[in-house]
Amino acid sequence: MNILTEKLKEVSLSVLPIVVIVLILHFTIAPLETNLLLRFLLGALFIVIGLAIFLFGTDIGISPIGTNLGKGMAKSNKVWIVAVAGIVLGFFISIAEPDLHILANQIADVTGGAISNMSILLYVSIGIAVMMTIGLLRIVFNIPLYKLLTGIYSVIFILALFTSNEFLAIAFDASGATTGALTVPFMLALALGVSTLKKDGKASEKDSFGLVAISSSGAIIAVMMMNIFGGQDELVGSLSVDTAGSDSIIAPFIHYFPIIMTEILVALVPIVSIFLLYQVFFLKLSKKKLVKIMKGIFYVFFGLVIFLVGVNAGFMDVGSVVGYTVAALDNTFYVLIVAFVLGIVTILAEPAVYVLTNQIEDVTNGYVTRKVVLTALSIGVGLAVLLSMIRILVPSLQLWHFLLPGYILAIGLMYVTPKMFVGMSFDAGGVASGPMTATFILAFVQGAAESIEGANVLLDGFGMIAMVAMMPIITLEILGILFKIKSRKGGFHANE
Repeated sequence: MNILTEKLKEVSLSVLPIVVIVLILHFTIAPLETNLLLRFLLGALFIVIGLAIFLFGTDIGISPIGTNLGKGMAKSNKVWIVAVAGIVLGFFISIAEPDLHILANQIADVTGGAISNMSILLYVSIGIAVMMTIGLLRIVFNIPLYKLLTGIYSVIFILALFTSNEFLAIAFDASGATTGALTVPFMLALALGVSTLKKDGKASEKDSFGLVAISSSGAIIAVMMMNIFGGQDELVGSLSVDTAGSDSIIAPFIHYFPIIMTEILVALVPIVSIFLLYQVFFLKLSKKKLVKIMKGIFYVFFGLVIFLVGVNAGFMDVGSVVGYTVAALDNTFYVLIVAFVLGIVTILAEPAVYVLTNQIEDVTNGYVTRKVVLTALSIGVGLAVLLSMIRILVPSLQLWHFLLPGYILAIGLMYVTPKMFVGMSFDAGGVASGPMTATFILAFVQGAAESIEGANVLLDGFGMIAMVAMMPIITLEILGILFKIKSRKGGFHANE
C-alpha cells in the first residue's frame, strides 16, 4: 500500500499541470462547455488512479515477465529460438498496443476509410516483429547499436524519396504510436533479460537500451512499403470538432470501458500465455514468484483500462476543442505558447516515461537521475509540439524539412555521445510518444489544423508524433555529451 500511495502522489503531481493549464485556458481564452470540462476533470481522476495502479503492476508483473523471457531466450543459446520468439512476441505486442489502435482509428476517420485501421495494424505489426527480432539478435551478436541505427535510418531515408508526404507523416507517427504503455516496459525488460547474461557488465548496460528504437523503426519502414507498393498517393482528410461535447458526462466513459477492456485483454493474453509456456518448460519459478507476477498482470490490466478510458473519454475531445478554439484567435502567439507548454507538461504524464527513466537511473546506479532525464525529455517534447504548430501556420513548411535534418543530426550525434546514451536517446524518442501524446496532444494539433485556414488536417495534423519521437533523441544525446564532459572530471565513465 505504501508503494501504491507513493505512485499515486507521483502521478498526481505529473497530471496536475495539464489540468491547471486547461482550467486557465477555460477561464481565459478557450472556454469549454460545462459537460466537456467535467468530463475532462473526471478523465484526469481516471488517469491518476489508472496510471498509479499500472505502474505498480508493471514493477511486479510485466517487467519480471520480460526479464525472465529474455533470460530464457539467451540461456537457450539457440539463435532460432531468439528469432522465433522475437517474431511472435513482436507481432502480438504491436497488434494489441492500445496507442496503435488509437492512431489507426484516427487515420481511418480522417481519411474517410481510404486507409483502413486493419491495414495499418497488420503492416505495422509485421514491421515491428521483424525489427524486434533484429534488435534481439543485435544483442546476441554484439553488433554496435550506432552502426545498426545508421544503417536502418539510411534505408528509411532512401524509402522516404519514394513515399508521399501524407504517408511520410503517418509512417513516423506509427513508429511513435507502437511504443506505448504496454510495449515499452516489456521491450525494456526483454532487452535487459537477454543482455544481463553477458560477462561484460558494461556491454550489458549499453545493450539493455536500444530495442525499443530498433523495433519502432519497423513501423516506419512498413508504412512506407505500404505506400510504395499500394500506390495510394492522393489522400484528403477532414476532422469534425464538436465544441458542444456530449450531453452526458458519464456515457462516454461507459462506452469506452468494454472496448478498451477487450483491447487490453487481447494484448495481455498472448504475452502471459508465452510466459506460462516458458515457465512450465524452462523457467520453473517458485510458486510465490509466479503468484506475485500474475497479481502484477492483474494490476497492469486494471490500471491500463482505467487510464485509457480516462484518456479517451475525458481528454481527447477537450484536446481538439482547445486546439480549434485557441488557433481561431486573432493572435497566433497564443497557439504557439500553449503548444509549447502542453508539450512540456504532457510528457510527465506518459506511463512508459516512468519505466524508462527508472531503468536509466538503475542501470547508471543513480548517476543519470530521473529528474535530469525528465527535464531533457520535457524540453524536447515542448519544442517538438511548438515546431509542429509552426509547420501548420506556415504552409510552405513540410514535415521532411524538420525530419531530414533532425535525424541527420541525431545520427551524427551518435558518434560523439557516450554509447550508453545512444540506446537511451532513441528509446526515449519512442517512449515520449505514448497514449497522452497520441490522444490529447494529437487531438490538440489536429483541432488547430482544422481551424487554421489553408492547413490540411491529414498533412499537418499527422506528423506531430513523429516530431515528438525525434526531439527527445537529440536532447538526450546532447545530455549524454554533457555527462561525458562531466565524467572526465571523475565519476561515472559513460563512454566506455
